[in-house]
Amino acid sequence: MAPRDDLDPDSSVWHWIAVELRLFRELFNLTGTEVAEILGLEKSSVSNMEAGRTKLRMGHAEKLDQRYKTGGHFQRLVKLAEKTHNPDWFAQFTRYERRSTLIRPYSALLVPGLLQTPDYARAVIEGAQMLDNVDQALQERMTRQEILKGENPPELHALIKQSVLEDPVGGPDIMRAQLAHLITMSHLKNIIIRVVPRSLGAHPGVDGSFTLLTASKGEYAWSEAVGGGRLVSDPAEVREYLRRYDRLGADAMSRGSTRSLIAEVMEATE
Repeated sequence: MAPRDDLDPDSSVWHWIAVELRLFRELFNLTGTEVAEILGLEKSSVSNMEAGRTKLRMGHAEKLDQRYKTGGHFQRLVKLAEKTHNPDWFAQFTRYERRSTLIRPYSALLVPGLLQTPDYARAVIEGAQMLDNVDQALQERMTRQEILKGENPPELHALIKQSVLEDPVGGPDIMRAQLAHLITMSHLKNIIIRVVPRSLGAHPGVDGSFTLLTASKGEYAWSEAVGGGRLVSDPAEVREYLRRYDRLGADAMSRGSTRSLIAEVMEATE
């Protein structure tokens, strides 16, 4: 397998896993030795997995999911990697997105891509430090948004975690402009934006962001993760995401209350 510098998470699930291993370890401020102790391995084995030289086994994935409380994230990645040779996740997602009549994202960390301003999107892309051509990635993201402006645009029903509004991505000025943009977009007839309040506590979205896509040929789900994602087409799995979305929606703020909250956050953003 490839050394760390040659990892390409956009073309290999195993490379994606390698990137995720390092990201989660650093997120939790753990050393390679500490992760090795969790897995019952030598430190060199952890280094090899993070560099993409060896593969993460299911038993080790289970231990990491327990330690990081991911809700089965690493186990799902291993299952996907074991059955997929050359996935093209994001290209798949955008193809289904373009064909959808109803798009329902739940966003736990960032403003949904279809609702991002150029400056906010640039800050997100640069902050991730995973793409060499920031301008190209930004242009692709802005092009995606064109589907909302056509003659027959899809319905966009977005649920956004409250903390997303309060995280000053790119700085106060960029964030205020982004919040203003959300209010503007929320008045379009095909767009509904509602906030999942912090007071909700533990909820069905704690595992992370996902998007439901309804097209003429069926319904699909896109489960997001750092550095990639997974397109779900199995009806039983999609139904589970639908249940999660419905439960979140049942407790989300109204459209009017959402606009009021966004305006309050704008005023408080300095």
